[in-house]
Amino acid sequence: MDIYTEATSELTEQTRNLGVNLADERIGAKALSCSDDFFASAQRMLNHLPARFYPERYDDNGKWMDGWESRRRRDNGHDWCIVELGVAGIINAIQVDTHFFTGNFAPAVKVQGANGDQPPTADSDQWQPLLATHSLSGNSEQLFEVSSEQQFRFLKVSIFPDGGISRLKVFGKPCVSHTPGQQIDLIALQNGGQGLAYNDSHYGHPNNLLSPGDAANMGDGWETRRRREPGNDWCIIALGQKGIAEAIEVYTTHFKGNFPPEVSIQAACLEHSDIDLVPQSLYWQELLPKQALAADSQFRFEELASLGPITHLKINIYPDGGLARVRLWGQPEA
Repeated sequence: MDIYTEATSELTEQTRNLGVNLADERIGAKALSCSDDFFASAQRMLNHLPARFYPERYDDNGKWMDGWESRRRRDNGHDWCIVELGVAGIINAIQVDTHFFTGNFAPAVKVQGANGDQPPTADSDQWQPLLATHSLSGNSEQLFEVSSEQQFRFLKVSIFPDGGISRLKVFGKPCVSHTPGQQIDLIALQNGGQGLAYNDSHYGHPNNLLSPGDAANMGDGWETRRRREPGNDWCIIALGQKGIAEAIEVYTTHFKGNFPPEVSIQAACLEHSDIDLVPQSLYWQELLPKQALAADSQFRFEELASLGPITHLKINIYPDGGLARVRLWGQPEA
């Protein structure tokens, strides 16, 4: 059996206010084509989970690496990959992670962007500059701010001359189209929802609650440790855009001996994002009073308090446990 080590991020606080990861494969991001991915598939760098390293794992082409890795280049060119973002958006920052790539990391990276229904070819002049060529270091993560108000759907990621990247994250604001009168999930990842704070995430991050589709297992939800003191566990979620809540769905899928017996949800409409959310959230209005939950089930609640437009939720579970998904159906504010 392989023994693996897992990368940990040092940039969580820096990236929290930069928006959602538009290059998250959970919301449909894809590596469409690349010059070479002989050692490791380019799609792996879009995995939302931290990179892992298995010391004893090899495949037919050599060492198995958790990321995108091209072969050693023997000419004067460089390698590239064209990525389709999960949803088009305005990009604020790009994070390039080379964890576990030490003697084989890409020494430099450049990123260009394009919009439209189809991506340009690799040699097209339609690519717009997003991130100028920057040096990279091995076994580390680097965050690069981007200054552009343009919407992008496709990226061309160029590495010089070859090598590996374990993860690529593209932080920004999704550009979501909406048909008036049609409900959307106001906290879905693909609509810009984001987990901002929590008191515990021992077994799974609250962002998992916002993922599309059904949870694959308990690890694909938000789960806290066993609480041994008074109180309850909670997380704070930012809506993708201000809206009016009309229904809430709470799923305890896969949680059988560890689901929370009760849940309640508070909400607020905040005009400024620089406030200290955690102490203020103690006084937010109740959107959904305490409701009983059951194991491995789905619940829909339509009798919500009329609070008008809201921007943030606080999900309270009593006393602890795990949820698989939460949906907030409603209308974005016009």
